[in-house]
Amino acid sequence: MNETLTKILSTSPTDPDVNLPRIGRSMARMRLMTGRRLIGRLAIQSAAPGLELSHLDVLDAVRRAEPAGEVTVGTIAEMLRIDPSRASRVVAEMVGRNVLRREASQADARRIVVVITDAGQALLAEIHAQKLAIISEIVSDWPGEDIERFATLFERFIGGYEAIFLSRDKDTPG
Repeated sequence: MNETLTKILSTSPTDPDVNLPRIGRSMARMRLMTGRRLIGRLAIQSAAPGLELSHLDVLDAVRRAEPAGEVTVGTIAEMLRIDPSRASRVVAEMVGRNVLRREASQADARRIVVVITDAGQALLAEIHAQKLAIISEIVSDWPGEDIERFATLFERFIGGYEAIFLSRDKDTPG
């Protein structure tokens, strides 16, 4: 028996030498699909023709930052790692489309903050619905136990991934 076949036959289903590369390959495939921004494109087609993916990025940044306090263009630029002038242009476009609005800060009236409008909330809801519809279609033939186990393990994996990234990323404060 040749060496490769012997190794394949002697590996167990829990062998990290087999499974870790499988995870890596699956991550690469997912990165390619995510890079194509399939969910965002579908949401734009159905809910907001004329918007661009960068608009959705800004909207999502505002949504994620709002719980921590007031959101400024600087906050958005930092979160998306883009130039503040680019963030300002995209915010201005979204204000013009009534997805975001600018208002005076409650803490410092000299500062302008960015807030999601009702139309922006509706767009976020549509994006969320698109995402859930796609996930639902993917797992439609999975047993409920598999969905529950995958959700638990995927959350754990992503949490570990984020923790390692944050501990090693030189551009992340703290």
